[in-house]
Amino acid sequence: MSFEIMTDTSANLPTPMTKEKNIKVIPLSYVVDGAAHVCLDTEDFDYKGYYDTMKLGNLVTTSQINPQKYMDEMEPILRDGKDILFVGMSAGISGSFASATIAQEQLQEEYPDRKIRLVDSMGASLGEGLLVLKAVECRERDMSLDDTADELLRRRMNIYQLFTVDDLMYLRRGGRLSNAAALVGVLLHIKPLLKGNEHGKIVSFAKIRGRKAVIEQLAKHYDELVVSPETQVVGISHCNCREDAERLAELIKRNRPPMEIRIVEHEPVTGSYLGPGGLAIYFAGDEDVRCR
Repeated sequence: MSFEIMTDTSANLPTPMTKEKNIKVIPLSYVVDGAAHVCLDTEDFDYKGYYDTMKLGNLVTTSQINPQKYMDEMEPILRDGKDILFVGMSAGISGSFASATIAQEQLQEEYPDRKIRLVDSMGASLGEGLLVLKAVECRERDMSLDDTADELLRRRMNIYQLFTVDDLMYLRRGGRLSNAAALVGVLLHIKPLLKGNEHGKIVSFAKIRGRKAVIEQLAKHYDELVVSPETQVVGISHCNCREDAERLAELIKRNRPPMEIRIVEHEPVTGSYLGPGGLAIYFAGDEDVRCR
């Protein structure tokens, strides 16, 4: 194996898949009412209980991964004589990637003959996870570490991340909204459309009346912006709203069906900012799709 692939739990990849594909995963942590938790096994996690807890008003907070944690995870790999490709959550929404950069700089001094490449995915959940899977594909084709990292850096701007939430309170409280206009509350069943922009930040760009209509708008944007859907895996994540996720999957299959649709429960750390009812879609468009 030419290099090790690492990511964080924000990538939202199923645990059996990360084990099968030999993807090393660094856990992000979250705190509920003063108690710290990590979600290391996506198969056994109680998503309903978690999002129901949020509905009841229990405060969920998160913290970035510190440099020492990255060093603890990376150093044994370097010591074994292997190089590392790390794909992380967007620096536009978390300080964790900055911590990874600090760890990289320190470890490169200690292991000058080894190589560490970091890729800011400019996204989260499957917006990050789809890039990780592309890295696996590149490794299986015997591409070098540098060629793989460069390929991901090119592809990250093509991945469109579009989502809606039931309540902007969670994004506002977590400081994850980047445009002032999005601070308007969700009233009279008006639902926001949000996206990851060209800087890897979350912005609100439209408001739609009603849950059914906003799901239809997610599908409409997919129809308009997806490129070569028959060749790609499209991701859908949801925060305890499986029926809505399946409805969205059916809608995108009507006109431009993708090769595969992968539906996941949204992992708890970045899910704490979407809140119960969060629904997102991830797909590849053209090189300026994030600016649309």
